[in-house]
Amino acid sequence: MKLSPALRRQLLRAQKNEMTEHFVYQNLANLMTDTGNKKILEKISADEKAHALFWQSFTKEEVGPSSFFIFYYTWISRIFGMTFGLRLMEKNESSAQVDYEKIMKYIPETKKIIADEVAHEDALILLLKEQKLEYIGSIVLGLNDALVELSGTLAGLTFALQNNQLISLAGLITGVAATCSMAASEYLSAKHSDETAENALTSAAYTGIAYMLTVIALVSPYFFIDNHFISLAVMFGIVVVIIAVFTFYISIAKKYSFKQRFFEMFFISFSVILLSLGIGYLVRTYLGVDV
Repeated sequence: MKLSPALRRQLLRAQKNEMTEHFVYQNLANLMTDTGNKKILEKISADEKAHALFWQSFTKEEVGPSSFFIFYYTWISRIFGMTFGLRLMEKNESSAQVDYEKIMKYIPETKKIIADEVAHEDALILLLKEQKLEYIGSIVLGLNDALVELSGTLAGLTFALQNNQLISLAGLITGVAATCSMAASEYLSAKHSDETAENALTSAAYTGIAYMLTVIALVSPYFFIDNHFISLAVMFGIVVVIIAVFTFYISIAKKYSFKQRFFEMFFISFSVILLSLGIGYLVRTYLGVDV
């Protein structure tokens, strides 16, 4: 079959993508200690290589993988979890400049290859047992609660006290106490839901760490900036960044809508912040708080 220059470029790009993914999956399989996960990743890796060879049967040319993307996706998967890393890779592949509809006009077998690949890989990724994703609910709980509770508290304290030293200390004390309370509540909740003591402790640890890191991030502007209103504005910005980063992670790892989740968390957090600002203003105005 004689390929046009444009079609040949498309096939070579698809071939390179498949070879890159083959090595990413193989790298992750080599890192696995869980036998089940190792076999799943090895199976996907073999499928990717087979797809690359399918394209090669038309291009008649060997194409090497992208060393950069092998390194990038391997480490993203190691740091943020396999499910996140692999879904991010698949998402980026789907947005790559490979026109499969056009290829199918010339190579009908492409339709079945692509359909099998998508269905097979998605099913295999769903089978992966990953601790990072299993405890994502605990992280969500810690982040959501800290964002809503502490951002509201700091906003209220800002208008009521208007003194960064007092605001930062009060916010930090509140945050540490709330972290301990939240972690303890998560431990008891997990333990009463038929989880083992070890799993319940892990859930509590994820919740507590997520909460405390959020506390530190939100309180930090009040320690380093003198003006309390500028500190408040920076804290607002940090809230938006945390919501955006975590929503992006969830939208990739669990295939949720980014926009819907982002605006949902944004609306809840800033509704509480605005309410707290009003309460702080009323407390300072009508109760005569002046420090």
